[in-house]
Amino acid sequence: MKALIPFALFIDKLNDRVGRFAEWAIFLSCFVSAGNALIRYGFSIGSNAWLEVQWYMFGAAVMFGASQVLRLNEHVRVDLMYARYSTRVKVYVDLFGTLFFLVPVCVAMIYYSGPLFISKFVSGEVSQSAGGLVRWPIFLTMPVGFALILLQGISEMIKRAAWLRNEYDMDTHYERPLQ
Repeated sequence: MKALIPFALFIDKLNDRVGRFAEWAIFLSCFVSAGNALIRYGFSIGSNAWLEVQWYMFGAAVMFGASQVLRLNEHVRVDLMYARYSTRVKVYVDLFGTLFFLVPVCVAMIYYSGPLFISKFVSGEVSQSAGGLVRWPIFLTMPVGFALILLQGISEMIKRAAWLRNEYDMDTHYERPLQ
């Protein structure tokens, strides 16, 4: 297990960098949105391309930021019983959930979204809106985003298994979100 820890930490660093891209995509999406609103309402000029750029960036931020959210243990979970478990049980629950739910869903999403991206890329599909953009870049975010989540899930399984074997010290603190 110790041999896999550097691989897990490499995945963490990769998703840290992709997470920074997602942060900038959110910032730029907000900037473009504000610019669209100012130009539309201030000068009565609109651009479908800029509206699409805005949602492309937001979509990229969601798909590329999800793996970072998983890495930081800030993802959505069902907290009915989790908060009451001991740390060891929480780690087992995380391992089980990752292996039997997260991994299969990510594999399925990569399997189905990969060919969808390829078909959009090959066809050169363009938005039906006047002045719209090509669609394949946003479709590319799906298989790449789910691949990043899958990799982060593998990293989390490695770290948790190593923690159970006392080979890796990780922060197991989980704070239930405010309701």
